[in-house]
Amino acid sequence: MTPASAPDDPAADRKVALITGSTSGLGEALALDLAAEGWHVIVHGRNVERGEAVVEAIEAGGSGSAVFLPADFASLDEVRGLADQVRSQVDRLDLLVSNAGIWRPAEEGRLESEDGHELHFQVNYLAGYLLVEELLDLMEASAPSRIVKVSSVAQAPMDFDDVMLEQEYTDFHAYSQSKLAQIFHAMDLAERLEGTGVVPVSVHPATIMDTRLVEERGMAPRTSVDEGVEAVLAVALGDDVVAGAYYRGLERAEPHAQALDPEAREALRALSRELTGR
Repeated sequence: MTPASAPDDPAADRKVALITGSTSGLGEALALDLAAEGWHVIVHGRNVERGEAVVEAIEAGGSGSAVFLPADFASLDEVRGLADQVRSQVDRLDLLVSNAGIWRPAEEGRLESEDGHELHFQVNYLAGYLLVEELLDLMEASAPSRIVKVSSVAQAPMDFDDVMLEQEYTDFHAYSQSKLAQIFHAMDLAERLEGTGVVPVSVHPATIMDTRLVEERGMAPRTSVDEGVEAVLAVALGDDVVAGAYYRGLERAEPHAQALDPEAREALRALSRELTGR
């Protein structure tokens, strides 16, 4: 008997979503909304106290169910461990939202992950790349299923001679190139997964939402988390979503021109395989 078919398993007979970075902000709001519609939500983050609080809120709602699985995306081993935990707990995965992300203050300078990679590149892109690759078999077996990359209108081209920004670093460029990389991955996945029933997309949910990240950056919010949730749910659940497309809010949009360059996408694909083994 698989974990998800056990008699007392809350995930039984429910659609299952994994939302990375769902202990606060947009991710938390998405988790609560999906659970209210009866989903089983795998809540992810680094902070156990916040993660358990989200699970408690979901269970108190009485409609859905949830479990919290911690992992620090600054460690690729922890990403692999998260994938192992997901596979051990559920036998289906209908939706994976790659939402976890950082934007560190400029005064901190260039930081590296435990694996020695520029921190924004790993947390915002590479960890999500690896997680998707680890869980693709499960998602194909669960099709129709969907992968949503929470990207940004802030997109910067990658210099493949200095992707880790060792020669020239700014926090904005680090953040922006990691967000463009997410779009690359969604486009590549669409080509690879055509005909499988797995639909990957990327989305800029809303501009400068009222989230903890924005608050920590000292920026004035321009939009609400509710607006971001609406945009993500539209591409996560909508019937007319185009595989591989980039959406800005509720509308399909053109990504940065580098995303349309097959050679650039192949360069990132090769680098990602080299760094993750997948």
